Amino acid sequence: MRGLYLVTPNWDDTDKLLAATAAALEAGATLVQYRHKDASAALRAEQAAALLALCRRFGRPLLINDHLDLCRDLDADGVHVGHTDAGVAQARALLGKDKIVGASCYGQLELALAARDAGASYVAFGGFYPSPVKKYDFVTPPELLERARARIALPIVVIGGMTPANAAPLVARGADMVAAITSVYGADPAEAAREFGALFGPL
Repeated sequence: MRGLYLVTPNWDDTDKLLAATAAALEAGATLVQYRHKDASAALRAEQAAALLALCRRFGRPLLINDHLDLCRDLDADGVHVGHTDAGVAQARALLGKDKIVGASCYGQLELALAARDAGASYVAFGGFYPSPVKKYDFVTPPELLERARARIALPIVVIGGMTPANAAPLVARGADMVAAITSVYGADPAEAAREFGALFGPL
């Protein structure tokens, strides 16, 4: 796991969502997380199925945010869950050993260690910068990445106000993936994906 980690915005327009995601995947994005906090169950199922078909076409994983049953029913590639190790353990028990299970660990190394021990596939830290989408009441210090890298042999994702410019020092400190929403979907998705991808060199 390395490169640009797409997180979808709260868009109800499925065609628009698919077009932007396809452009970013074509330009090198390596993973997609479907996250739509305001969607109805029907819309969520429709968009997740369409995104899964798109990701299959590109040979990239699709993760579902929080909704374990939806991931299981669609046979998506995995889930991303909140910070509790119980959430990771539950996801692993439901989905099996071969699915990707990611965990939000905010700015706490202890949460990442617990997630690792519960069976997480990767850990995500953030927010590092102000985000127009996710409101954080704390700031994650960049030096946390080096501490985590020394103790956790899992991929590390960074999130929170990411741009190609401000993500660069975090990649230099050990981040394996940069998760982005607005800086991709609120801009030119293909160009943004290329700029993020350049942080990692040849993948």
